[in-house]
Amino acid sequence: MSDTTGSPILPWKTRIALSILSRVTDFTRRDNGTVNRSLMNLLDITKQIPSQPVRGLNIADITVDPSRNLWFRLYTPTDETAKLPAGTTAAEDAAATGNLPVFIFFHGGGFAFLSAASIGYDVVCRRFARENSAIVVSVNYRLAPEFKYPCQYDDGFDVLKFIDSKQCKEFPANADLSRCFLGGDSAGANIAHHVTVRASNSTTTFQELKIIGLIQIQPFYGGEERTESEIRLRNAPLVSLPRTDWLWKVFLPDGSDRNHEAANVFGSDKSVEDMKRNPNFPHTLVVIGGFDPLQDWAKRYYEGLKKCGKDVDLIVYPNGVHAFYCFPELPETDLLFKEIKDFITKKCLK
Repeated sequence: MSDTTGSPILPWKTRIALSILSRVTDFTRRDNGTVNRSLMNLLDITKQIPSQPVRGLNIADITVDPSRNLWFRLYTPTDETAKLPAGTTAAEDAAATGNLPVFIFFHGGGFAFLSAASIGYDVVCRRFARENSAIVVSVNYRLAPEFKYPCQYDDGFDVLKFIDSKQCKEFPANADLSRCFLGGDSAGANIAHHVTVRASNSTTTFQELKIIGLIQIQPFYGGEERTESEIRLRNAPLVSLPRTDWLWKVFLPDGSDRNHEAANVFGSDKSVEDMKRNPNFPHTLVVIGGFDPLQDWAKRYYEGLKKCGKDVDLIVYPNGVHAFYCFPELPETDLLFKEIKDFITKKCLK
């Protein structure tokens, strides 16, 4: 247990890693609203794809649009991975049909940092693919401030259209696009939500792709109001108030404030009514950490979905700091992967 008025219980190596990651973003973001990309690329440790299957996964990078460097990293379980013990994932159903669900994931980084090749996200997506016997698509979208809203949402939606149109010969034939999940962490969760809204309102856009679940891991939402958790945890690693204020400023359209619909998704009566009129918005899982400054906005997101009559589940990890799932030494990490596995399995077997 932890006391959320004090400090989270973390191993020293986790504290050091969080401190280093925080400093990296501080060193690379400038007061004039730009990012030192050369320094960021030097400090961002990336993972190259293997030429041969590794630990039950085939991994490939697939180009969607070279003109905007839009691509995704594709993780496909081999036959051995798909045939996991019954009851652990959706593997039972996969073994019977030969088809695998598709999990489209958007990485975090405040819309401005990191990539699908960043080592932390590569490790996380490999685990998603193995433990869920799912085909994982990790989207590499354009970054702010060079590309502001709505570029990231456009990129995500175009990846969905690319997959649905079956333009990619490397995409596995046993991908069941009628069992598609969208998800992400932090800013990636924000992108996943807005892409899901657009997709669920576009009933004639897709031939096969159907989103049946949305996974929101410590989502990055906000507003002009300062919430209790933002104030109490204003100096938290990774997502301190100065960092998140800067990130919103360089992402949102010029002249906008944090009450823009991209940040404050249920901040207006119109947004609530629009969501109520969207019958295709999928069952959603929201994950919150007790030491995450973003938690109050994530709770409001959860409450907003409930108010709109949507199916939504909430999981709270009292000792959870922002991005805790990237640290396998933390007990909450295994718990989160199990919850996501249960969510995907439950939706797949309906």
